[in-house]
Amino acid sequence: MPGSHGSLTKAGKVKMQTPKIEKSGVNARKKKPPRMRFRDLYNARVVSGGFGGQRDSLGAKRSQFKR
Repeated sequence: MPGSHGSLTKAGKVKMQTPKIEKSGVNARKKKPPRMRFRDLYNARVVSGGFGGQRDSLGAKRSQFKR
């Protein structure tokens, strides 16, 4: 490979100058791996007999009347 695209002395310059902003809101929590998330959904839906999605959604409200 003849040469490089840009000098190595400038590597990471922009990243080092960018201020670090802490995560807030929805992104502040660490997400579970998909296998753990699907296991929790399965337990909520099949084992407990409840609704696996969001608690305040229309589907959750409809599922209350099916029992």
